[in-house]
Amino acid sequence: MTSFAITNARIFDGTEFLDGRAVIVRNGKIESISDAKALPDDIEIVDGQGQTLAPGLIDVQVNGGGGVLLNDQPDIDGVRAIMEAHRKFGTTAMLPTLITDYRDKMEDAIAAVSAAIDANVPGIVGIHLEGPYLNVERKGVHSADIIRPMEDDAIELLTRLPNGRILVTMAPEKAAKGTIKMLADKGVLVCAGHTAGTYDDIQEAIGEGMRGFTHLFNAMSPLTHREPGVAGAAMADDTTWCGLIVDGYHVHPAAVKIAVKAKAKGKIMLVTDAMPTVGATEKRFVLGGEEIIATDGRCALANGTLAGSDLDMISAVKNCVEMIGIELGEALRMASLYPAEFLKLDDKMGRIAPDYQADIILFDDSYTVTRSWINGA
Repeated sequence: MTSFAITNARIFDGTEFLDGRAVIVRNGKIESISDAKALPDDIEIVDGQGQTLAPGLIDVQVNGGGGVLLNDQPDIDGVRAIMEAHRKFGTTAMLPTLITDYRDKMEDAIAAVSAAIDANVPGIVGIHLEGPYLNVERKGVHSADIIRPMEDDAIELLTRLPNGRILVTMAPEKAAKGTIKMLADKGVLVCAGHTAGTYDDIQEAIGEGMRGFTHLFNAMSPLTHREPGVAGAAMADDTTWCGLIVDGYHVHPAAVKIAVKAKAKGKIMLVTDAMPTVGATEKRFVLGGEEIIATDGRCALANGTLAGSDLDMISAVKNCVEMIGIELGEALRMASLYPAEFLKLDDKMGRIAPDYQADIILFDDSYTVTRSWINGA
C-alpha cells in the first residue's frame, strides 16, 4: 500500500490523544490527520480495531536481538536481524550498538551500518559505539583488556559514517581537553558513560558539547550530597539527554521517579540496552568469553553482574506507566519524541503529523504491538 488511512484507533500524535480521526498516509509520509467520516472514496482503509496508534519507538542503545549480538555479527545481515527482532516490539528506528571491542570490529560495525542505511534496511538510522574509551573503574561487563585511551586517529574513525548518526559513549575524564568539542563539531553525539568522573569533569564536557548520558545511574559515579558525581550532574543539567533503562532491575522504580521529577522535561529517553535474547527463544549467550543468562527479564553473569537487558521498547513504555505511574502520553514521548530530538531527527520522526515519516505503531491494551509501519511500509 502506498496510500491508506488508519481509522478506528485512539491516536496519540506526540502531543495529545485524538478520537474520531484517521491518519492518512501517502508515499511513506503522513499526509494528514483527518475526520474519520470524511475520507477520500478511493483510499484503502486499515481498521485500528480500537487500539492505540502512536509514533514508532526509537531506541538509541541496542546491543542485539533475535539471537544476534552486533559484536559477534558486525555485518548487514546482523544489523537487519537485530532490527527485525525489535520491530515486533514497536521499535521503528534504532542505533545498533557495539560494546567495547577491537579496532577491526569497530570498523566492521560502522561499515555494516553504513551499508544497511544505503540498502534502506528499515529502521536503521546510525550506530552507537559504547566504548572502548571508557574508565575501567566503571567498566561493568566491558572488557578491561580492551578498554583503552583514544588513538591518534580516533576522530577520523568516529566520523566515518556519512549517512547516519554516530553516538559515542565515553568517559569524559579520560579524554584530552578539546576532544569532545572536536567530535561534537563534526556531528558526533557524545554521551558520558562507564565513567568515574566528577561533577566538574561533566561540566567541562557539557561545555565542550557533550549531548547526554548513557544509562543514567548505571556505570557512573553516584550522586552524594558533597560530590554530585556524574549522576547528579546529569539530573541537574537542563540541556542534555539521559538514557534510562526501565526494566525494574537496572534502576529502582523510586530512582526512576526521582530522575523524571529532577530532569528537565523532554530530556529523559527510554533505552533498552538490549541483548540477543530479545525476540529470541534462546535466553543465554556469550560475551567476552563469559556466559550471560536472561532470567525473568534480567540479563546477568553468573556472579549477578548485570549485562545489558532482556527489555524491549514497548515493555519499557508499559513499565513506565504501570511500575512508575507515568502518564501514557509522556511514556510514549520518552520512547519516541525525546530520542528523536536527541538524534536531531525530530523534524521527521517522533510525531504523527503532516510531512513526517509514516513510522507508526498500533498496540492493544496489553501493550502488544499488532501492526507497525516504517516509511509507510
